[in-house]
Amino acid sequence: MPLSWFACAHCGFWQHHFAPPDCPVCTDVRNDLPADGWRFLPEADVAATHDGTVREVAPGLWAFTTSPALGLAGTGWLIVRDGGNIAFEAAPYYSAAMLAQLRALGGIRFLSASHAHGYGALFQLQRVFAPDVVAIQRLDLRMTKAFRVNMPFDDRLALAPGYTLHHVGGHYEGQACLHDAPGRRLFCGDMFKIDQDAAGRSHAISSHKAFHKDIPLTHMELRQYRDTIAPLDFDALLTPFEYAPEVDRAVALAALDDGLSRAPGVHRLPL
Repeated sequence: MPLSWFACAHCGFWQHHFAPPDCPVCTDVRNDLPADGWRFLPEADVAATHDGTVREVAPGLWAFTTSPALGLAGTGWLIVRDGGNIAFEAAPYYSAAMLAQLRALGGIRFLSASHAHGYGALFQLQRVFAPDVVAIQRLDLRMTKAFRVNMPFDDRLALAPGYTLHHVGGHYEGQACLHDAPGRRLFCGDMFKIDQDAAGRSHAISSHKAFHKDIPLTHMELRQYRDTIAPLDFDALLTPFEYAPEVDRAVALAALDDGLSRAPGVHRLPL
């Protein structure tokens, strides 16, 4: 069997493999195992059955989503800027039309993601656009077999002036956030879960080790989050799944302070 790319039908995680024996995301404590056993989708099958949408959610900020939903159904964010575009997180798969839109917007110079739940089809973006920088925090390099990292980092990495990756850990050992100082935005990975209604209005915020299982973070992990984001100015929060312009630095810190004020547990703070 030739070496190729396969997506886990359960969570959407991509592997470059001959025949994946299992999925490292599904076997991890943060996720459930597929009830019907392993099923891995060759890239050709995904390409034949999936399309996607592209929308500008704020000036110069674009969201790429895959349809029908694949795996965790995350969003790929693109910051369009002079000096080279920044892609953070990735859609589960990019159709030819989505790639054409990316090309029309100027391609990708800097490519990164918070952790494995946001990797999506990063391998496609690297294969098509050959970005100068592919940056992942060093503790999560074990999850990057589908693409090649050329800029591992420790505590922080400045991708470009005003755009800095910060290691936050917690939800995943190597989880990182991206602070977009010019846009006053924080791409927070899964540091936070934002509960939203059908119209996309945010109504609660929480932090977890595992969202689906309500496994809480420890106080040390919450303090690491707080210590990292407290010096950062931002007026909007973006996860791999939600765009929350209602959640600014004060709200995010209030959620962490609420968690630190009680015994470890999962509590959703109303907004």
